[in-house]
Amino acid sequence: MSGSNAQSGNKMWGGRFAEGPSAIMREINASIPFDKALWRQDVAASKAHVAMLGAQGIVSAEDAALISDGLDRVAAEYEANGVPENWDLEDIHMTTESRLAELIGPAAGRLHTARSRNDQVATDFRLWVRDAMAQADAGLKALQVALVTRAAEHADSIMPGFTHLQTAQPVTLGHHLMAYYEMAQRDRSRFADARARADQCPLGAAALAGTGFPIDRHMTAQALGFAEPTRNSLDTVSDRDFALDYLMSATQCALHLSRLAEEFIIWASQPFGFVVLPDALSTGSSIMPQKKNPDAAELVRGHSGRIAGCLTSLIITMKGLPLAYSKDMQDDKPPVFEAAGLLTLCLAAMTGMVEGAKFRTERMRAAAELGYATATDLADWLVRQANIPFREAHHITGAAVKLAESRGVALDALPLADLQAIDARIDERVFAALSVEASVAARASYGGTAPQQVRARVAEARVALGLE
Repeated sequence: MSGSNAQSGNKMWGGRFAEGPSAIMREINASIPFDKALWRQDVAASKAHVAMLGAQGIVSAEDAALISDGLDRVAAEYEANGVPENWDLEDIHMTTESRLAELIGPAAGRLHTARSRNDQVATDFRLWVRDAMAQADAGLKALQVALVTRAAEHADSIMPGFTHLQTAQPVTLGHHLMAYYEMAQRDRSRFADARARADQCPLGAAALAGTGFPIDRHMTAQALGFAEPTRNSLDTVSDRDFALDYLMSATQCALHLSRLAEEFIIWASQPFGFVVLPDALSTGSSIMPQKKNPDAAELVRGHSGRIAGCLTSLIITMKGLPLAYSKDMQDDKPPVFEAAGLLTLCLAAMTGMVEGAKFRTERMRAAAELGYATATDLADWLVRQANIPFREAHHITGAAVKLAESRGVALDALPLADLQAIDARIDERVFAALSVEASVAARASYGGTAPQQVRARVAEARVALGLE
């Protein structure tokens, strides 16, 4: 019976886990395969910590200097050869401390005085996320520069504006591109807000209750570039709001990038033909030689879903965790690392697409003329010039559109007599309002599509971006 149990037990754990439960525990517990990405932050935080320990007299000046030099040697090894993955050491913190001990001896053991891996990982991870926020902001700024540059080129280029993907009113391509500048500006503001909330240093909170050693948390906070230390040790080691803030900002940014990508995908299709995408961001078909596929844009669109999934993953991980630290929180880093990598790629791809796209403005203008996009201008003219209530003007305009549609012509191609047959109050002045050029020029309210307004917004943006 016991032999049978032993045999079934071995089958249960299987070949990979032939050592039994301890092998499973070793693998599920190890985070070094992914948290090795924190090595720069881990070394920086450890150097700040040991400098403070030395300044406070908690460790001798000699040991503090020896440990700091040793950490520099460890960092040089990591830079040259990468971080070794010894799963028995579990994570980047123990890996670094173990190598430090090999290099400098027993003095390495003093480094962990007055700290825990709980506040250590909270500090390292917050430093990494803070860097990711800065990287996202830089990527967004580069996208904004590309958008503003192309918008300035096309402040007068007319295209159809859409609602429900149906032609609505003429707009300018510059106005359309500047809409995405505004989205990117809001994305930058979200990352800036998240960065401000993350500007507190966890180091010194220790395991969960603080420490009895006379540490100087303001010194370590300042050394690591934080505004101040965190104020509650329990909250400090259990807080991952900064990671969620990053993921929420990244998700909103990815949604905006996905919308821009979708526009390019539609515009590049043959029925639209509004844009020719850069060859470097397109692919061909394995079977159809005429195809030029917008793969980069489609991947940006797809990656937005993955980034949103990363946010969901961490939200569910953190839901319902009691204070303070729980091992569930080891799973906080993979979704953030994945989202940051994807977002960096997406920002670079869309920046390159905006920079390298060839806009077919003649086709855009023709499409604007085909969709009766100036119908609203006819209704507005009737209100302004004939003093007709808008609802009645709307009805008159509908009849004019129906007539033009039946003849397959634009509104401004209808003879005056036919327009007057619909309503006698229409006179020859109406034709000045029915061209697409007149339509966009008339919409000169603040933030409107008129070329003068587009140029004004571009000028403001260039100043904000430091281009002027």
